[in-house]
Amino acid sequence: MGVRISPPVQKEIKMSKLRTYFQETTSELFTKVTWPTWPELQSSAIVVMIASIIIALIVYLMDSAFSNILKLLYGMF
Repeated sequence: MGVRISPPVQKEIKMSKLRTYFQETTSELFTKVTWPTWPELQSSAIVVMIASIIIALIVYLMDSAFSNILKLLYGMF
């Protein structure tokens, strides 16, 4: 008894399938997707910037607090 090996599977990329994929993708992007308006994008960008600043401040405060705590602990020994 020997080991059976399946014959190699040939991977063929059919150009028609690839072309159909790109045609359907562009069609969906232009006809079915609802894109936000410019004012919606601006308001979303402002919300993201404010949230980023708040999170950065929280991380800075936590880092400073832990740094000071460790300086106090290691300064004692």
